[in-house]
Amino acid sequence: MLELSNAMVRLYKEAFGRGPTKARAQFAGPDTLVVLLEHSMTTAERNLAALGEHERLRDARMFFQYAMEDEFRATVERILGRRTVAFVSGIDTHHDVSVELFTLEPQASTADLSVAGAGASEPPLERPAA
Repeated sequence: MLELSNAMVRLYKEAFGRGPTKARAQFAGPDTLVVLLEHSMTTAERNLAALGEHERLRDARMFFQYAMEDEFRATVERILGRRTVAFVSGIDTHHDVSVELFTLEPQASTADLSVAGAGASEPPLERPAA
């Protein structure tokens, strides 16, 4: 998770001219990755916020964050070795907190692997009802 956090800070620095002062990546379940980034707004962005131009600031920031989507996804996929299937980006301009959320392709469970290895001649294992 440290490697992911550091990589996201580098990407932010490349895109916005400065990186966040705090970054934390963690799983929110088996297939959801959340990267929280704090204090990444530039001086110009902080000035827009001080003027109350939060909507304009969000629009500009979202444009750049989604323009970086391919780089964000590639970084997560390279570090975790899992394909991303969805990406959501957001920013709270009042508190200078950004979130990059990734939904990852589910990993095959041990039971799924044993069924796949058993061949087509055997019926799949039944799973207990939840």
